[in-house]
Amino acid sequence: MTMLEQKINTLKENLLAMAGIVEDMVSKSIRALVDRDVSLAGEVIDVEEHKVNRLEVENEDAAINLIALHQPEASNLRTITMVIKLNNDLERIGDHAVNIAQAALYLAPRRAVKPPADLPRMAAAATAMLRDGLNAFTDSNVELARDVCVRDAEVDELENRMNRELAAEMALDPSAIDRALKLVVVGLNLERVADLATNIAEEAIYLASGKTIKHCGRQEEPGSERPER
Repeated sequence: MTMLEQKINTLKENLLAMAGIVEDMVSKSIRALVDRDVSLAGEVIDVEEHKVNRLEVENEDAAINLIALHQPEASNLRTITMVIKLNNDLERIGDHAVNIAQAALYLAPRRAVKPPADLPRMAAAATAMLRDGLNAFTDSNVELARDVCVRDAEVDELENRMNRELAAEMALDPSAIDRALKLVVVGLNLERVADLATNIAEEAIYLASGKTIKHCGRQEEPGSERPER
């Protein structure tokens, strides 16, 4: 193994450490919302967000330094480029977890709104997509990555159903509008987590095959393959 390959492996390990924190942030923010746990929500906002922001800067600097110092080509360049993109995606997922935690803080001291039946399912589906997207990237598993892409439609449908249920709740009880809208925001953030998990799956496919996949529920278009350098 070359020195460059060793440094790339270290970069990937650091990225996966960041991914573990981000996945934990999403799970904790949902638990804080469901359990009305302000301490857990505060942990996501005050502690874990700062960890993720620091790791994002460190990972990006390390990746750029590898490109500048080693001038990698072919698969090594592809890997470093994907790490930079995933690093950004993970930071954004962390931001969405913070948004959910902030909604949990707002809702905790207020009278509960009837929780939408699809919220737990949506949260579970989005976090599973994130976990599987990261596994697909780590293992270069194209089949798993494609499965993640397909599952994005399920999260979209759950969000639509949840929003319809919340709209009905607001129509019945106008005093609940502000609290119900916070749950709409939670659904939107979970939907964005699923979208970013799909991005990660697309990047996993590119890393494994060299093929660019956009909105990857569909087949690759002719000419979409990127040549090796």
